[in-house]
Amino acid sequence: MKTETKLAAVASTALALSLASAAAHAATTSAEEMEQCYGVSLAGENDCAAGPGTSCAGTSTVDYQGNAWTYVPEGTCESIQTPYGTGSLEPVERP
Repeated sequence: MKTETKLAAVASTALALSLASAAAHAATTSAEEMEQCYGVSLAGENDCAAGPGTSCAGTSTVDYQGNAWTYVPEGTCESIQTPYGTGSLEPVERP
């Protein structure tokens, strides 16, 4: 019985380490497949570039601020619809 318990513990540990490694790899791959999209974040939810005098992430003051970007899956930015049009790969003018 002790041998079976030890084998089960070793198998469980190996599976846990394998899953953790796979999850870490997936997170790295996902981050590499993201792009900066301007004008799509809600107030205070941008990732960066909110303009002069800001410290960066979370500093946008209005929804869909044109000089604030957030990360989105690569290739989707310009298909994101906002009340002011679509997202942009470059800063945009917003009312």
